[in-house]
Amino acid sequence: MTQSMTGKVALVVGGAGSIGAVAARQFAELGARIAISHRDSAEESASAASVMQSLPGEGHAAFIADVARTDTLVALRGEIERQFGRLDVLVNAAGFTKPVPHADLDALDDDLIDRMFAVNWRGQFAAIRTFAPMLKASGDGLIVSISSIAGSNGIGSSIAYCAAKAGIDVMTKSLARVLAPEVRVLAVAPGVVDTSFVPGRGADFNTKTANTTPLKRIATAEDIASAILACATQLGFATGTTFVVDGGRSL
Repeated sequence: MTQSMTGKVALVVGGAGSIGAVAARQFAELGARIAISHRDSAEESASAASVMQSLPGEGHAAFIADVARTDTLVALRGEIERQFGRLDVLVNAAGFTKPVPHADLDALDDDLIDRMFAVNWRGQFAAIRTFAPMLKASGDGLIVSISSIAGSNGIGSSIAYCAAKAGIDVMTKSLARVLAPEVRVLAVAPGVVDTSFVPGRGADFNTKTANTTPLKRIATAEDIASAILACATQLGFATGTTFVVDGGRSL
């Protein structure tokens, strides 16, 4: 399998976040030109600027888009076509969650459920739907979405989050069939990752989780990004599969 991404273009949707930023850097280190997208906020714009400065190589760009708004994804496709002229890899790294105890059914209200699915499932599908023509045109396209072991074990920040991630796994299988052979479709399912993604989780939670994980630590953003990169560089005959990268936590 190739270790070089020279001449390839990778779009990391949600590239201002922890995992997306590291994935962008790792692809750039192998020679890819990188596009990242982020929401239109001061915080994410600052994070995106920092990511851009960290990338080796030239020809990278950051764009504003919101996965919950398909019109912004279509506009993003126009920018990618204009500035890059091609797309080889789409990484779906945008996500959102809010902790809700599973037993507290009333706290998981309709608005939160709708937002959870709009960002974590519908948005991922919308990004794939939008960029599928460009990925097909590359002849060797790749989609990698971020799932979670919550989608298979039902243990996560909320029941809606678990359900959305289960949807990612099913979507990965379904789209792998219909987009082949021009595009491979994969997902990476982390367990607990040492980022600020889940509000309210701190050092105590991470330490407790590490102690109950077979490999005795939680994942880093680098662990998950490396799995995403492996989908492009080492796993060229894989499609329709969700790879679990959790240190054995789901065992």
